[in-house]
Amino acid sequence: MVAAIFAIGSCGSSESTDSASSTETTENAGAGQSAVADDVSQKDIVKVAIGSKDHTTLVAAVQAADLVNVLANAGPFTVFAPTNAAFDALPAGTVDNLLKPENKGKLSDILQYHVGVGVFKEELLPDGKELFTALGPNLKITKKDGKMMVNDAKIIGTVSASNGMIYVIDKVLLPPAAK
Repeated sequence: MVAAIFAIGSCGSSESTDSASSTETTENAGAGQSAVADDVSQKDIVKVAIGSKDHTTLVAAVQAADLVNVLANAGPFTVFAPTNAAFDALPAGTVDNLLKPENKGKLSDILQYHVGVGVFKEELLPDGKELFTALGPNLKITKKDGKMMVNDAKIIGTVSASNGMIYVIDKVLLPPAAK
């Protein structure tokens, strides 16, 4: 559509149309689902996180692990999203170390441990429910005194997204050590 507008505006000059079209194609080439502009539909998980001032560290981690396009896809996903405070509670230097390019695999594993495949609304998460993660090991849901937890993290909020559910949590979930 943008190319068509340029074509009409150029009064028949195919040279400007071709260069405008090729520039647009080059700029968006390989950008993936996350590059789709849509200000009308409900936001996907990535766009919700980007819009949250409490999840800037999570967004930086997802970007560093090259998982933006994965989490922007149709899903469906259930994401347990640690707050900035949750990342700040990790030992000093942990986040900075994980964001280094040489630790991309480890960071990716940690982030994938926060993602369940499927949409699991609260009513589908009874006490003791185990959820298979994108990494492989399960997460365990517990409910006590009206509070819901995933592993040892408190669920402090929920947000619905176009491609799944987001549960805001107060701790970073670390995958179990390989046996």
